[in-house]
Amino acid sequence: MNRYPLWKNLLIGLVLLWGLIYTLPNFYGEVPAVQVSSGKATLKLDASATQKRVEESLAAAGIQHDGLFSDFNSVRARFRDTDTQLKAKDAIEKAFNPDAADPAYVVALNLLSASPQWLTSIGALPMYLGLDLRGGVHFLLQVDMKGAVTKRLDATTGDLRTLLRDKNVRHAGITRENQSVVIRFRDTESQTRARAVITAGTNDLQLTEGQDGADFKITATLTPLAQKSIQEFALKQNITTLHNRINELGVAEPVIQQQGVDRIVVQLPGVQDVAKAKDILGRTATLEIRMVDDTPGALEAAVGGAIPPGTEVYNDREGRPLLVKKQVVLTGERLTDAQPGFDGQTHEAAVHLTLDSAGARIFKDVTRENINKRMAILLIEKGKGEVVTAPVIRGEIGGGRVQISGKMSSEEATDTALLLRAGSLAAPMEIIEERTIGPSLGAENISKGFHSTLWGFVAIGIFMCAYYMLFGFVSVVALASNLLLLIALLSLLQATLTLPGIAAIALTLGMAIDANVLINERIREELRNGSSPQAAITAGYDRAFDTILDSNVTTLIAGIALLVFGSGPVRGFAVVHCLGILTSMFSAILVSRGLVNLIYGKKRKLDKLSIGQVWKPGS
Repeated sequence: MNRYPLWKNLLIGLVLLWGLIYTLPNFYGEVPAVQVSSGKATLKLDASATQKRVEESLAAAGIQHDGLFSDFNSVRARFRDTDTQLKAKDAIEKAFNPDAADPAYVVALNLLSASPQWLTSIGALPMYLGLDLRGGVHFLLQVDMKGAVTKRLDATTGDLRTLLRDKNVRHAGITRENQSVVIRFRDTESQTRARAVITAGTNDLQLTEGQDGADFKITATLTPLAQKSIQEFALKQNITTLHNRINELGVAEPVIQQQGVDRIVVQLPGVQDVAKAKDILGRTATLEIRMVDDTPGALEAAVGGAIPPGTEVYNDREGRPLLVKKQVVLTGERLTDAQPGFDGQTHEAAVHLTLDSAGARIFKDVTRENINKRMAILLIEKGKGEVVTAPVIRGEIGGGRVQISGKMSSEEATDTALLLRAGSLAAPMEIIEERTIGPSLGAENISKGFHSTLWGFVAIGIFMCAYYMLFGFVSVVALASNLLLLIALLSLLQATLTLPGIAAIALTLGMAIDANVLINERIREELRNGSSPQAAITAGYDRAFDTILDSNVTTLIAGIALLVFGSGPVRGFAVVHCLGILTSMFSAILVSRGLVNLIYGKKRKLDKLSIGQVWKPGS
């Protein structure tokens, strides 16, 4: 009557074994490590080649490592102690950055899980710890939305000046005044013609005609839709740029998210060097388009030290020198978009750039005058520049759509497009709040959270065993399996555990045991009504199921609402809360029933159950 088929017992056993394996990495702690990542936006990290170089540099220095690990943007070497870690950092730094004044790679100290290799190889990794548990820095950045609009108006001023000149419309001056562009005219005829030309050329401006003394004027302001679009783009672009920059710090799970309409929250767990973090966040990078000087013998002379006047030497992505003219043709301010794609004729990977109206006109003139010459696209960062690509101009390019192609893979095209889009901040930012949480405070939070969960579990276990006897012990085992599966799920999903998350785990324990209390009381009720022990077990689990399901579904709805509408700590709480509800259903119903079946299922003649005092009617 109360027996599970073999397959169901095996399934429960396999699930618990899986939970144990994926929970284990959280108990090994962390050990010192050295991380190598790209130090320049134009340098892409080749994980396999970098890992080999790290291994060779450590072998040459006679330093033993405890494992090498790589991901999308970094390679990390693990060591047994901090002394070995510091020696390894020096050795790797010398191998990767021979020129200390111009480092190509970021070699940083970090921490890695001490899990055995066999656990890591199957993807069993520990949970990430949030800022409040691991320590680190917290920044609240204010994006200058007014500055983003002003920057756009400055570009619009130049665009309108060029547009009116091309259409032979005379004006008495174009200036930006606060949040508008004012165009002055000597007569109404020029004013009327200019309005028609501007209206045909753009739909982002609201035009108002007026008179200032003897002069006539048109006041152009950005439409509300255009302003909103500019501000949303600036915020999104800044977040993307911050993601790219923070990768250099080696932060395992940074939090970079929008707060309100004009603020960005940046949390960097594990980072204690506030000055380094500020340097990364506040860095500026600019995109420049220049012509390449291909004069015969000029490059060789420049490499030898005799640089021709008006030129500079830069290296391309493969480290080859290139002689580039100092005159800047275009800057990244004229670039509105960059997307990866394919050449329509050769079907090779390419990058498609979109320029604004002024940039399109400049680019058209330059390409018409420099056919069969090379044009270099540079990314200038920290006063140093690198050539992203240097294509040959095959013909005049108009319309503001530019294509960069030539022996690049789809992945390289995607990376190049990302660099061109996110090379610089779209709007200025200011740090308005800064907090540093030390590792000792994080360790104290972990200790408090762990002990609160532990003593809560012990208190529940003592009560259940004292009140429900053997069935109480079964409930405690089911509760332990629930905790095991919850931690395994969080580890598998690589979730970030925060202090509110620990609170959610403690709360989950209380909610999970509630299901076993319902089952045990239902079994007691069946015994009081005269049912046999075996029948009481069956009825208790079957009839309590609907109540347990209803209560968990309603609680899950509240958790999903927190997950959807919450943010930050609230969302971290909701993730643990929702997963805990799912694991508690499995453990309270299947695991506890499986244990009860193993204990009582083979006994045909069963006189009583060890479930505490059963008060019968009339007694």
